[in-house]
Amino acid sequence: MACFKSIGELETSRGLNQIGALQLVRDTRWGSHLKLVSRLIKIFSSICEVLLKIIEGGTGSIKGDAYSKYETITTFEFIFVLHLENEIMEITDLLCQALQRQSQDILNALRLVTSTKLLLQKMNDERWDSFLAHVKSFCLERNINIPDLSSSYFSRGARARNEDSDHTLKHHYRVDIFTEVINCQLMELDHRFDDRSMELLHLSTILDPKNSNEPFRSGDVCQLVEKFYPEDFNETEKNLLKMQLQHYEVDVVRHEDYKQFISISDLSQSLIKTIRATNFYLIYRVVSLILALPVFIATTERSFSAMSLVKTRLQNKMEDEFLKDPLILYFERLVEKIILEMIVQGFKDVKDRRIPL
Repeated sequence: MACFKSIGELETSRGLNQIGALQLVRDTRWGSHLKLVSRLIKIFSSICEVLLKIIEGGTGSIKGDAYSKYETITTFEFIFVLHLENEIMEITDLLCQALQRQSQDILNALRLVTSTKLLLQKMNDERWDSFLAHVKSFCLERNINIPDLSSSYFSRGARARNEDSDHTLKHHYRVDIFTEVINCQLMELDHRFDDRSMELLHLSTILDPKNSNEPFRSGDVCQLVEKFYPEDFNETEKNLLKMQLQHYEVDVVRHEDYKQFISISDLSQSLIKTIRATNFYLIYRVVSLILALPVFIATTERSFSAMSLVKTRLQNKMEDEFLKDPLILYFERLVEKIILEMIVQGFKDVKDRRIPL
């Protein structure tokens, strides 16, 4: 058993650390789990102390489980991976939180995507030595054994088969874990924010009032419609949109009130209140499509989240036909408080303020 020395990361006293426990799984849903990992690092010594007390005073399977957990968390590989997760989550957390805000700022989100990629690449290129030194320091302070990284690395079962190793432990930790994990994060960002998606998001910011200090580019709005919403506008409407954009720039963009808007949602409400949505109904349609973009993404993500809740490990062999019934029940549970009168009144309100589209 590895020797453990408490270094007292947290002060212990009556009334202290009332919120020092690890986060529950439900508390980290839709989050990057950064708080969970950072808290685990901070109270690592306390966790080890608790496990040691269970090992000393426990019996049967409880003692065996505590011993197994203690042996696992006091290994160099566990500490290495734990700190790697924390480092990467610190870089990606800001982007994760920005993408989950109800009032999304697409322009700033795009900037965060770029900065996140650059920071991950910088970590891969420049921070290996400092990261490894930090992990070693953490292990030394807690008397956790640090293996000889210059020794040969054997994968599981390889030593039993007397196979020769083709690289060292240092190569394994740097290339197979450190570099590989960072590259996976970069690939995931490239996949979710590929060139087409980035172009869509960039063009979607043209009508955002936050860009009021920049020249209004009507051509970009036409390009957005042409490339990403061709089925929502016929050829006649596309030509008419160009003329509406010229009037829109004079009547709306150059108006003093335009600079007071803080989001594209405010712009949409203003177009309705001032009846400009009737004159610029094609532009209002573009604004509506832009506002719906985060909803489409969130609905898809939420569907997968619901599936992960319904399709548990005990039900992972469930057929799709049988699976859809519990999923329907799950989503219906979210709207069970809606009454018929509210729906009827909602349609009446929409009919009263209907505009040509």
